[in-house]
Amino acid sequence: MLRSMVKLFLKLAIAAILLAGLAGILVWSHYREFLETPLTLPEQGMVLNVPQGMSLGKLAYQLEQQKILEDARLLRLYGHLNPEATQIKSGEYQLPAGLTPVALLDFLVAGKTISHSVTLVEGWTFAQMMQAVHEHPELSHSLKGLSSEEIMQRLGYEEEHPEGRFFPDTYLYPRGFSDFELLKRAHARMEEILAQAWARRPENFPLKSPYELLILASIVEKETGKAGERDRIAGVFLRRLKKGMKLQTDPTVIYGMGDRYKGNIRRKDLRESTPYNTYVIPGLPPTPICMPGRESIFAVVNPVDEKALYFVAKGDGSHQFSATLKQHNTAVRKYQLKK
Repeated sequence: MLRSMVKLFLKLAIAAILLAGLAGILVWSHYREFLETPLTLPEQGMVLNVPQGMSLGKLAYQLEQQKILEDARLLRLYGHLNPEATQIKSGEYQLPAGLTPVALLDFLVAGKTISHSVTLVEGWTFAQMMQAVHEHPELSHSLKGLSSEEIMQRLGYEEEHPEGRFFPDTYLYPRGFSDFELLKRAHARMEEILAQAWARRPENFPLKSPYELLILASIVEKETGKAGERDRIAGVFLRRLKKGMKLQTDPTVIYGMGDRYKGNIRRKDLRESTPYNTYVIPGLPPTPICMPGRESIFAVVNPVDEKALYFVAKGDGSHQFSATLKQHNTAVRKYQLKK
């Protein structure tokens, strides 16, 4: 009797082991199939937003609720077996169709977030730049409603005039990036470019500081219609400064007029005494008049070596350069007065 009971117990134990092994094989097979089966995503893919601090478990539950993931428990199991897969990064992701659970986690761990962009355009004033920043929908806005002085104070640059201090470029950033962070990055980039240019200034350079370089570069930016003329225009202004001649450049007059400028400069505007009227004041205006780009900045430290002291617009974006006032007056009659 005892022997029969032992045999029966052994049979049952073996059967249980076999069933458990079979169940384990089935579970493991289902688990492997789950990992290799694409998520239920639209054909065009979808955007997934992973908030700051979200765990893999919460994300798995969210995806299961959205019918994107078959079984949240299996994704959590994968994370338990592969701890590095739990190091998902927050941000906005564009998930392509056909993505498997494993590929999804690789995506999130690598932080392949969607990059948004904002472009700060060469030649923009600070006001134009801030309007574009305020209107950009993907940025987080914290500076709206502040004056230019308050913005600079918030950024930690309260001693600086804001004009020209931010480098014009296309900046990539993730969703949630703030206007504060963008301006800090653009300011740091301008400081970097200015330092590089200042280190390359030639001997007998008439400018006394990187800030004066920035001011003149902003004038070159506004005066230049064709990129290839930047170094020639910079050369004209530098030679005039060395000789003690007034710069006599219209963009500074326009900047000094502010909202009063309606498209034309009148004779009385050229005689008006403003800090920016370079027909009246000697030397440089007190601040930049726009955001100069890299080419204009480096043109100032690498001007063309020639004798031109004047230039006049031809009407096609280019200029006629002259070494003497007589030559310049002839060019003015030809290109401006059409005589």
